[in-house]
Amino acid sequence: MKKKLNIAVLTVSDTRNSKTDKSGELLIKKITNSHHRLYKKQICKDNKTEISKILKSWLKKKDLNVIIATGGTGLTKRDITPEVFESFFEKSIPGFGEIFRILSYKKIKTSTIQSRACAGISNGKYLFSLPGSPSACKDAWDNIIKYQLDSSFKPCNLVEILTKL
Repeated sequence: MKKKLNIAVLTVSDTRNSKTDKSGELLIKKITNSHHRLYKKQICKDNKTEISKILKSWLKKKDLNVIIATGGTGLTKRDITPEVFESFFEKSIPGFGEIFRILSYKKIKTSTIQSRACAGISNGKYLFSLPGSPSACKDAWDNIIKYQLDSSFKPCNLVEILTKL
């Protein structure tokens, strides 16, 4: 039997709201279709203090396993999600960003250099920071995250080492 994880979704955007947050909604559908539980969904501005406050709160939750953010990974001045996430990482998972960009290159060619998708571990939880486009979120979930959050995926997955973090 697959282990069900509790996953929180954070949309980081100055322009999205609950009606226009296509990436957040896509991730919620992917999470529930994979038989995991949506722990919480929140939208916040591209603001270091606001993102940090949410992460600090969520990282204290014992029953939360994964935090996935969408948005704020580009190169503009307001795009700060990777920097905020990385400030919380106890360990980074560089392979996630590397594989994401390989997959992205197949679709958008060299424009993938503008993606700063990243992942890491903090307080026994996995944190993923994804671009804000629904297509990028779909690719990250369908080609990487869903397998690594599937306890039956072999040869290994992130779920089997969760208790050792």
